[in-house]
Amino acid sequence: MLKRHARAACTALAAAGLLLAGTGGATADPAPAPAVPSAAATLRTADAAPELLAAMQRDLGLTTTQAKARLVHEAEAGATAARLRDRLGAAFAGAWVDGADSAVLTVATTRAADTAAIRAAGARAELVPRALADLDGAKAALDRAAGPATPVRYVDPRSNTLVVEETEAGAAARLLAATGTDAALVTVVRTAEAPRPLYDLRGGDAYYMNGSGRCSVGFPVTRGTVHGFATAGHCGRAGTTTTGFNRVAQGSFQASVFPGSDMAWVAANANWSSTPFVKGSGGANVQVSGSVLQPVGASVCRSGSTTGWHCGTIQQHNTSVTYPEGTISGVTRTTVCAEPGDSGGSYISGSQAQGVTSGGSGNCSSGGTTFFQPLNPILSAYGLTLKVGGSDPGPGPGPEPEPGGTWKAGTVYAAGATVTHGGSTYRCIQGHQAQTGWEPPNVPALWQRV
Repeated sequence: MLKRHARAACTALAAAGLLLAGTGGATADPAPAPAVPSAAATLRTADAAPELLAAMQRDLGLTTTQAKARLVHEAEAGATAARLRDRLGAAFAGAWVDGADSAVLTVATTRAADTAAIRAAGARAELVPRALADLDGAKAALDRAAGPATPVRYVDPRSNTLVVEETEAGAAARLLAATGTDAALVTVVRTAEAPRPLYDLRGGDAYYMNGSGRCSVGFPVTRGTVHGFATAGHCGRAGTTTTGFNRVAQGSFQASVFPGSDMAWVAANANWSSTPFVKGSGGANVQVSGSVLQPVGASVCRSGSTTGWHCGTIQQHNTSVTYPEGTISGVTRTTVCAEPGDSGGSYISGSQAQGVTSGGSGNCSSGGTTFFQPLNPILSAYGLTLKVGGSDPGPGPGPEPEPGGTWKAGTVYAAGATVTHGGSTYRCIQGHQAQTGWEPPNVPALWQRV
């Protein structure tokens, strides 16, 4: 559907050009308007590493063409869905992509009057009875009372229900009764395996805690002049010392949260430097250029020190998981496999950092489900700056606005945040860490002028 609307837009522009060319000859044609950067250009999907594309082909059954197209479509779908979420407000009920190359974006709403606007934006409209905010509210009540027998809860936008996984018969029913949750909102799924943190364990490189247990580096970061990396909280506590993949002294955990969340960061000593890379297939470097979270259905690849590169898709955001150690909330559920030792490792979509491996079930032989702690909350909580690479995207269309305002590179902005820049006000439509070149007027995929 996105492809069709893109072709229609091009046809309309071409027709407009012919009409202008046919009008009076006394006046010179106006200069063409500068091109607006696409979401795919902003997120640099064309820079996807061959190793990432190869892993997508292997794990998602794609051709090279489909893998490249998928990254473009997912970037554009994320921006379109974000704009529609901003427009629909309380009626928004979720969004997801489908198809081998993610060419179909569906946006759900509780308000019939919204369907025309959704279709006009190039998406498929679905009318549903429950808003996303209402289902999220019901999930929050379950999260407060859930135990190990109901280890996973998430909102599934495709079914417009709250899904509760149970490891023993009747556990979900007891949870619903204890919280007074309407059973009509809930789909119960029986599961034989409960998620657990993947303890035994560049992005993806190994590191060792206190000389024994092993985890994986998430994403290299800086904090002022200090270099280090983000990783999973369950891998260590503040003060835990680390050695690198080569068993050379590396640094120590500065802060850690687990359970509740699964986030931590390690400050490295002067012998280690942060790079804008994740370890890809065969040890090749895969470049990181930002931290824009991708939509449900989007492809995502993981790097870990046990199983290396594996890819899958994003199933749900804002999932809650109850491990034996306690509950964590706000993680993302995926179809990517992982095994002990992969904990803390990198999840990346195209060149956009997504999060760090928390835990899961299954393995990379038979398949499994894993969860990642989104990266942007880690960056925000600890005042970290993601190490990114790639050429500066340069100024956006038209003259650069006068400097000034509240927007600041290095700040992590959540969807809905507002800033001023160049005398105008902008609202964030996709959460990300700001960087030079991503000033609000330059990146309509991330900011909407209000």
